[in-house]
Amino acid sequence: MKAFILDRYKKNGALRLGEMPEPTVRDDDVLVEIHAAGLNPLDSKIRDGEFKLILPYRPPFILGHDVAGRVVRVGSNVRRFKPDDEVYARPRDGQIGAFAEFIAVNEADLALKPQNLGMEEAASIPLVGLTAWQALVERAGLRKGQKVLIHAGSGGVGTFAIQLAKHLGATVATTTSTANVDLVRSLGADVVIDYKKEDFEKVLSGYDVVLNSLDGDTLQKSLKVLKPGGKLISISGPPDPGFAREQGLNWLLQQILRLLSFGIRRKAKARGVGYSFLYMRANGGQLSQLTSLIEAGIIRPVMDRVVPFEATNEAMAYLETGRSKGKVVIKLR
Repeated sequence: MKAFILDRYKKNGALRLGEMPEPTVRDDDVLVEIHAAGLNPLDSKIRDGEFKLILPYRPPFILGHDVAGRVVRVGSNVRRFKPDDEVYARPRDGQIGAFAEFIAVNEADLALKPQNLGMEEAASIPLVGLTAWQALVERAGLRKGQKVLIHAGSGGVGTFAIQLAKHLGATVATTTSTANVDLVRSLGADVVIDYKKEDFEKVLSGYDVVLNSLDGDTLQKSLKVLKPGGKLISISGPPDPGFAREQGLNWLLQQILRLLSFGIRRKAKARGVGYSFLYMRANGGQLSQLTSLIEAGIIRPVMDRVVPFEATNEAMAYLETGRSKGKVVIKLR
């Protein structure tokens, strides 16, 4: 099968379009013919080697964490899916590979595609949708009447998280550039901070939750807007000891991550707030709950562009500029 292959870790390195064997379908797996795949900053970070100590990939392998397509066949233990079902998923770590013609996905990671979305729109959802759900619902317990700051509101996670937070009944603030103010307002943001004109930490205060996807400087400043007992959740790091335990990392790596996150954890504790790093995990059950919200019209995907499969490297380069509004998706069929 055709695939974009990572031959070696290299910052800004190009993926190679080549041939790879069709994936092996184990007893709990579903073989999916891929119609579309979403791009995520995580793909670039893995390619650059940022996660090679904590994720179990050995080149050559296929990147890609968002997939939508059609079931071709199922393993002997699979009960929830059958050939020709239209499905989508964020495959679990160790089983990624959406930049290809086929992928084997564990049944537990898969959900039926929302009936009101095409394949390209569906492929834009899983990673950002699950990230927003696990941050706001699972980790933060966000509820009606609370206040949440969602950084980078026009990005993939931001556009989804704003809509989910509004559905949960929260007051939503977000940061974005001048060009995207109208977009984030249309998604439901109550307070919009144009970071080119204002410093969010000087404008906002008394927030219950901050969802950070930006740099360390933004992370530090975010502490100032939280009230005592608030929660600072970061999807861009630094990883903390809780993440190390979840991943089952060895003692040495646990200590390294403890040191990396020591500064922000200490400052958070001094302000009476909690800090945690979120690395989303595959979860077909949660994806099915998101499907219900999408089919009900409560959440809509925000797409920047759809590009042909052959232009995967160019699409990754575009995503890395940080200028995309919503998701960038590659189309295979």
